[in-house]
Amino acid sequence: MTTTTPTTLPAGITTGTWAIETSHSTATFTVRHAGISKARGTVAITQGTITIGADLADSRVTATLDPASIDTKDAGRDGHLKSADFFEVETYPTWTFTSTGIRADGADYVITGDLTIHGVTRSVELETEFNGAATDPFGAARIGFSARTEISRKDFGLTWNAALETGGVLVSDKVKISLEIEAVAQV
Repeated sequence: MTTTTPTTLPAGITTGTWAIETSHSTATFTVRHAGISKARGTVAITQGTITIGADLADSRVTATLDPASIDTKDAGRDGHLKSADFFEVETYPTWTFTSTGIRADGADYVITGDLTIHGVTRSVELETEFNGAATDPFGAARIGFSARTEISRKDFGLTWNAALETGGVLVSDKVKISLEIEAVAQV
């Protein structure tokens, strides 16, 4: 079976500006807890723009997230994550992503960019799948993507932890991030 490697934009995407629709987009994270389970949560995407150029090299993505919106379904844990032990949301009220490059990877894409969390910026790669294009019942053109990456929280200055009696630590260093993005064409 031959895999097609995209060299241009996927079908259904037109050049121009697409606004990330925050009500239809999610950012989730997963971290190993106590070495035996996974804790999951969400953080709100508050704004974002996908600028589609004539080809991948001319395309850009930006997004802003609100760490004060963290929701792990545990109010105590959420408060701890927002505190000085972790994200210090009063000092660092936003997280940002700004792409620095987009390339084809088989039938999918890799978006490289600068992710800023807790006042620290690191380059990350988002493995990205184009989910398609559609026109909604109101005539708006929409596109959808899924993306994922894994980061080291220590790389962002997030070093709080607690040792376990059985060995290991309470919170793993590796954090998996998943995104479901829907964007609408701006006219």
